[in-house]
Amino acid sequence: MFRIRRMMTPHLFSTFTRAALVVVTASGTVFAQRAVPPARSHHPDVPYQSPVSLGAATYAKVLCSGVFVSGREPEEIKQNSAYFLMVEPDRKKPITADIDRQAKRVRVTLDNVNRTAAFYGDQGCVIHPAGHDGVHFTPVPVRSALPDAATQAWPMGDAPAKEAWPAGLDRAKLQAAVDLAFADPAGLTAAMVVVHKGQIVGERYMPGIAKDTQLESWSMGKSLTATLVGLEIKNGSFGLDDPAPVPDWRRPGDPRGAIRVRDVMRMSSGLSFTGQDDRWMDPSWQYHDHFFIYAGAINAFKYSIESPVEFAPNTVGRYRNSDPMTLGFLVRQAVEKRGEIYLTYPQRALFDKIGVRRQVLEPDPWGNFLLSGYDYGTARNWARLGLLYLRDGVWNGQRLLPEGFAKFVSTPAPAWAQPEYGGQFWVNGTGRWNLPRDAYFMSGAGGQHTFVVPSHDLVVVRMGHQRGSQVGTKLLNNALAAIVAAIESSNSR
Repeated sequence: MFRIRRMMTPHLFSTFTRAALVVVTASGTVFAQRAVPPARSHHPDVPYQSPVSLGAATYAKVLCSGVFVSGREPEEIKQNSAYFLMVEPDRKKPITADIDRQAKRVRVTLDNVNRTAAFYGDQGCVIHPAGHDGVHFTPVPVRSALPDAATQAWPMGDAPAKEAWPAGLDRAKLQAAVDLAFADPAGLTAAMVVVHKGQIVGERYMPGIAKDTQLESWSMGKSLTATLVGLEIKNGSFGLDDPAPVPDWRRPGDPRGAIRVRDVMRMSSGLSFTGQDDRWMDPSWQYHDHFFIYAGAINAFKYSIESPVEFAPNTVGRYRNSDPMTLGFLVRQAVEKRGEIYLTYPQRALFDKIGVRRQVLEPDPWGNFLLSGYDYGTARNWARLGLLYLRDGVWNGQRLLPEGFAKFVSTPAPAWAQPEYGGQFWVNGTGRWNLPRDAYFMSGAGGQHTFVVPSHDLVVVRMGHQRGSQVGTKLLNNALAAIVAAIESSNSR
């Protein structure tokens, strides 16, 4: 016989508590206990920041990036994007935002709390730590070795492709399908690109957005991190089945020593890291770790790899930013071990290879890429990355990603309860999207998507702004159904 009782465990940060389940035998002996506090309580060196301060910081960053990276109008950004990482009650409060275009910085005041983000050239916008006016890394220029995009045909450039239009594909039907994604202005669809048999067969932008506009891409950057991991696997830096080479995890007896690179790729590391589905947290005033790495202006890689274990690796699949941050740490460690410049590495090793001349990857104040969400790219850039996967990691006859890597990232992760996640890519295993079940995709907040559909030789990119995500998702699914129908009709002729 045994009895169960719930007990509340206090933590270092008084705003965070978590119920611990204790199973006690009739004699009073503890039979089992699992009491894992939020990861933030394991970082006594990280100063506490209120949700007001964190929300003001992210508002400043998103506004800064919208103005100085994307070239959008400030009032439009405030209305449609800047509020995203604020807790709900603070979204309704008066916010003062001072945009200094000469210094390229944004200062936000909320409830008498001031936070700042500033533009650092090719590193985009970065939140300044609370109480510190600056960053802890040296910005560097990022230059492409490629010629003007107008001088090269798609996909290496933006000149028209040399190949003929895909046989049997009805142009009018395809354009009508793309237009469905823009059917309701409330969807705030900013860009859409459709690539079939390697060619752009559909493309449209909202007013004020063009093919060269660097758009907020959010968590599509996780798939970009996966791609950098693939490059490092091909370089021999580590393998999917290797224990993740985090130095602290390699100490004898460290329970994180069992975590493989494969587990981290699948969001199944088991690290303790609070997130949106931790229902015991109150989102009206508690700021979970998943968003804290964006808002805290901390060393996000250090913060993530120092998290303790909550679950055994490869047993529970959860969407947590601890895992892409850990992967980012592995990439930076490998790049710098070779003596290369980390901040320019993606351009040299990946983007120049696939025709991407500019992609803005924003770091934390310590120069770590926050590719779990702070990344900006054009719709065509994302289409090129999708093409790389559609071609099994081969570009212009050169293998960039390890053989089988595309198959790995697109295969449902075994620790997830539903077949919806692969390796830093989502998969269409539940049929949520009006696409064949072999489709897999990059996905980010606000309705950012890059779909790869091998069975239809198809890549579809849709990008938009946060406020329109709910309506935009419905529009996108309608458009996907029509795109697939147009392609299947052409194949049947």
